[in-house]
Amino acid sequence: MGLVEPDSAHHALQARFGPVLDPGPIPDPLANLLRDAHARLPVPDVTARSVWEAVDPDTRTALLDEAAAELRRDPPILIASDWARTFRDGVRTAYEDSARRLRERTTLLVLAATLTGEVATAGAPPGDTPHLDAAADALFALAETGTWCWAPHDRFTTARGEVLPDPDEPFVDLGAAEVASLLAWSDHVLGPHLDLRVPGLRRRLRREVDTRVLAPFERIRDWHWIGLAGDAHNWNPWIHGAVLTAALLLTDEEERRARLVRLVIEGLDHYLAVLPDDGGIDEGVAYWWQGACRLLEALDLLADAGGPTLDARDLPVLAPLIKFPHRMYLGGDFYVNAGDAHARLPTDQPWHVLFRWGERLADPDVRAYAVACGRGWPRTSLGRALAGLSDPRWHHALTKSEDTGVRWAARETWLPRVQVLVAREAAGTTEGLVLAAKAGHNGERHNHLDVGSYWVALDGRPMVVDVGQPTYTAASFGPDRYQAWPLQSGWHNVPEPGATQQPGATHQAEEVRVELTTTSAALHAELAGAYPPGLLDYWRRSLRLVRAEVDTPAHVLIEDAWPPHPGPVLLRHILAGDVELAEGSATITAGGSSLRIGWDPRRATPEIEHRRLDDPLLRAAWGDRLSRLTLTVTDPTAGGHFTVRMERFRATPG
Repeated sequence: MGLVEPDSAHHALQARFGPVLDPGPIPDPLANLLRDAHARLPVPDVTARSVWEAVDPDTRTALLDEAAAELRRDPPILIASDWARTFRDGVRTAYEDSARRLRERTTLLVLAATLTGEVATAGAPPGDTPHLDAAADALFALAETGTWCWAPHDRFTTARGEVLPDPDEPFVDLGAAEVASLLAWSDHVLGPHLDLRVPGLRRRLRREVDTRVLAPFERIRDWHWIGLAGDAHNWNPWIHGAVLTAALLLTDEEERRARLVRLVIEGLDHYLAVLPDDGGIDEGVAYWWQGACRLLEALDLLADAGGPTLDARDLPVLAPLIKFPHRMYLGGDFYVNAGDAHARLPTDQPWHVLFRWGERLADPDVRAYAVACGRGWPRTSLGRALAGLSDPRWHHALTKSEDTGVRWAARETWLPRVQVLVAREAAGTTEGLVLAAKAGHNGERHNHLDVGSYWVALDGRPMVVDVGQPTYTAASFGPDRYQAWPLQSGWHNVPEPGATQQPGATHQAEEVRVELTTTSAALHAELAGAYPPGLLDYWRRSLRLVRAEVDTPAHVLIEDAWPPHPGPVLLRHILAGDVELAEGSATITAGGSSLRIGWDPRRATPEIEHRRLDDPLLRAAWGDRLSRLTLTVTDPTAGGHFTVRMERFRATPG
């Protein structure tokens, strides 16, 4: 059948677009549809001065001030020994941090050259166009770089048994996608001025993108990130979106452009096929922006380029998908951070994308959330920055918005496909208690060993926490992944009944159910399957938020039940804040609020460990340390039931 008559359940885009994807007719209908597509994109080039001079003055000033500071810095240098460290000592950040800084420098200088509109001929003296010249230098440096691929991803180098990339065998990964997109948007927005000032540069950029990304994408059709086996993840829309951008902006041959876009549409269908209908993302909220959001941007790009014929932005799965970020919100910049997610979401996200989709799908909560959080600009993505800066509706929303709090924060959200519950005392506020809990399995994308774990926040501040993602190394996605302590079950809020949880999708929660009432919200799960086979007959856990009533304050109950067990039973709790231990209780204080954790002191012995944090990502989230409260059950052989209660603590005056 090819692309023309796909199964609509697994090929939503191909089914929607129908005959226009058929490559048989001459002339090619898709080639005709995409002719001059670049001119229909909402981001204009640098010569559209009315658009770029309308950028918010404060944003413009801040961006140009950053660019001035960048011009005074030496550009980063990418060296072979840093790239090779992945294969020598497992350190990948030595090279990737420098590569990221070069991309960020390029993005910033291209934006500055666009905002100023400076231009001069090729023969004009140096200094006439400082931002344009520096942007051209940065673009040329990227073109000269030996590889755009990040070393841990380069399977071709690994297969050769070497420690350096081969430019004749480019591997298409996230790094290559990022640079291809950056060069494509740079060519698009600065093209007329680059032709005057640096003739020949655009031809070089196009050649490099073709050689390193488009040609191998076209030639090799079993890239692991396509998800042919039904395992598509964030790489799929991230890379396909970059290829789509490059095809539309850098490919002059109409038939080839159409061929590339067909392959992108086919590839995106593999990602759409694995999206759950509840909008949940098992990779976590941080990767939502690099997976689901990249899909939304690709769908926008297809619709802008091809008009109604290529507009699939009303697919049913998209409406719940755009809700996921605000459903995971705790307060401030804190989020439910399952898997490889940071506890604090960086503020420079492409909030304009969510705002635009909230408008399109008539979701006022999504719009309000985007406006409430929208600040800064996406430093690591030129395309996202250009789209946000040139969107008048987004700027109008930001300048005219009033502080309406967090009205979009639901009282409770249950996502059955990823088995995540988020419940708060009351809707529309971060005040009071929030309980988040997950069941799931230990084969999730970016998995941590955390089946049955939970979060407790008070007044928007997480106090019983998930450590989150540490800095990636060469081992982060290999057989030694769980050697990293933040990924182990011993550093999650789960039981340790003589053994830790095991990796793999078969190690899962069972009998999962929720109770949602006006007075409480609870998740119940059987956890024995998360541990080594034969260790436990059962382990039943209930995680419950009880809302305040007249004579009862709001509180959280963690209830565990197990049969007689010969080994030690440890109940772990990862805490963020200042911890004070007392008889039968521990109090955590952070952000001006205090949470009291209580238990029967006759049933368990407490121990507090303080772990110093030296990883920069973890320190950015939690400061210099986290604490672990371990309750060791005094008589596990008796089996039974154990309850931990958590509630707000207010010190008695005097």
